[in-house]
Amino acid sequence: MLKDPKILILTANYGNGHIQVAKTLEQSLHKMGINNVKVSDLISESHPIMAEITRYLYLKSFSIGKQFYRLFYYSVDKMSNKRIMNLYLKLGHRKLNQLVREINPDIIINTFPISVVPEYRTRTGVFIPTFNVLTDFCLHRVWVHKNIDKYYVSCDDVKEKLTMLNIHPALVKVTGIPIRPQFEEKMETIDLYKKYNLDPNKKTLLIATGAHGVLKNVKDLCESFFTRDDMQIVVVCGNNQSLKDELEPLQYIHPDRIKVFGYVERIDELFRICSCMITKPGGITLSEAAALKVPLILYKPVPGQERENADLFAAKGAAVVINKLEKVQETVNDLFNHPEKMEKMKMSIAELYRPNAADTILQDILNEAEMLLDSSLKGSVNY
Repeated sequence: MLKDPKILILTANYGNGHIQVAKTLEQSLHKMGINNVKVSDLISESHPIMAEITRYLYLKSFSIGKQFYRLFYYSVDKMSNKRIMNLYLKLGHRKLNQLVREINPDIIINTFPISVVPEYRTRTGVFIPTFNVLTDFCLHRVWVHKNIDKYYVSCDDVKEKLTMLNIHPALVKVTGIPIRPQFEEKMETIDLYKKYNLDPNKKTLLIATGAHGVLKNVKDLCESFFTRDDMQIVVVCGNNQSLKDELEPLQYIHPDRIKVFGYVERIDELFRICSCMITKPGGITLSEAAALKVPLILYKPVPGQERENADLFAAKGAAVVINKLEKVQETVNDLFNHPEKMEKMKMSIAELYRPNAADTILQDILNEAEMLLDSSLKGSVNY
């Protein structure tokens, strides 16, 4: 294994997942005694104004229409104009070159598909072992490049899709997606009900709106469940203060039926005590739910990775996908009235869980990088 390697982790702040995976890998490296680690949001650091605009459009795409999000997600696949494509492949090159000169990394890890990174090898002839850690249960072609030395993926389905794109199976390892370590801790749950002022004798429906609170129709969803006396609702609004302000009057009127929170640092504790969860199908959220065997209702996934993630979990029996508000109440009631269905979903989602993904990935990367660098010194690596 490489001794005291210098590692550059490249990511981007579109959604919360890519950054979170990068931080999880960084923390795991520190626990392994590897401290020479740099995490860079390459796009923001290269083009801050453009990054701010595109992030704004990305978040707005969840609320202003599915077709806009479809364009956002699939546009790269359809790029045919050579000038546009060349511009895309150069995006961030100057900053990346600066980072490489400053850090002289032994390894580059991507948690976001930034094409300039594998292109760097072609443009400069500089060989740095480069690895992609995919953050969804689906595959976007922009992750795929001849200069990626190995891919780490969530499940067998993604590996199969990569091999269909002529990536050798030996270059793809099914590891799961790295998640925060608290989701893999063992914990007693009885004290958690008291901590969050919840009744342990009631069924708990968790509505997780995402880090930016992008789940829609949350107030209507909550009000639709107030007819059940055996249910309590917990809503986590993330950083969406306006949503929290909108829901807090419901908590004041129905204190025994609904609890409203903003950002929750230890949201794993709520995962542990909920009966099922309504959420958006981001890759990290799905992985965290799988770790704690939480039955999922995936509400109105938008076209792109959300829809593809949702379709896979539904096909595996790990989730129910709902596109209409009036169907949500019906589905939740059906699950709560038939606990055997929820048990079956728990078993199905548990099969999608891959434990200790971060450690598995990093150990493999360190071994692979050492072999690749040895081969490079012997002159057997082809650029």
